[in-house]
Amino acid sequence: MEIFLYAFSVMYSPGPVNVMGLNAGLTGQFRRTVGFFIGVGCAMFALFLIFGYTGEALISRSVLPYLALVGGLYTLYLAFKVFTSKVVLPGKAEPASAADKPLTFWNGFLIQALNPKGMMVVLPITTVMFPAAHVTGTGIALVSTLIALGGAGAPGIYSFLGAVLGKRITKESYFNFFNRLMGVALAVCAAFMLYDFYLHVQGV
Repeated sequence: MEIFLYAFSVMYSPGPVNVMGLNAGLTGQFRRTVGFFIGVGCAMFALFLIFGYTGEALISRSVLPYLALVGGLYTLYLAFKVFTSKVVLPGKAEPASAADKPLTFWNGFLIQALNPKGMMVVLPITTVMFPAAHVTGTGIALVSTLIALGGAGAPGIYSFLGAVLGKRITKESYFNFFNRLMGVALAVCAAFMLYDFYLHVQGV
């Protein structure tokens, strides 16, 4: 039980993946970003399978700061896309820009795979909690599947809440303001990732 409590408490707290989901809901793209949620879940499933069966043999905690560097840079890229996107409500014909495209499966897979927060879920569970709870063999695959479903559900729930709120908003300026706000939030998440890398380089 503690495995699931730990996983869900981390996965459902605000972070880059959930911020992206919330923004998709606010801008009316909830249904168009289902692939993004699936990508997040698949990344979690893959990480749990890999580290569940190999422990820390494949990657040590010393590598996490470099994962934070790559993840931070990718999150900055997504922050830029969100910040610069422009919402056009139905009935107002304007060509959509590349930044307006819905989030894809690979967006979700990559941002979750490169998200240090995801590793904060995976490593303690696979290296400490699994052995303590005697989770082995097919049990690892089963528990990994359940946690992955929860991982996909986190941005999905944030997106749904955003969609509910978004239906009450009728002006494009409000949506564009939310885009900029979410872009800044993602940039802050990226800054924390990059700061973790900086502390590691400084030996703090």
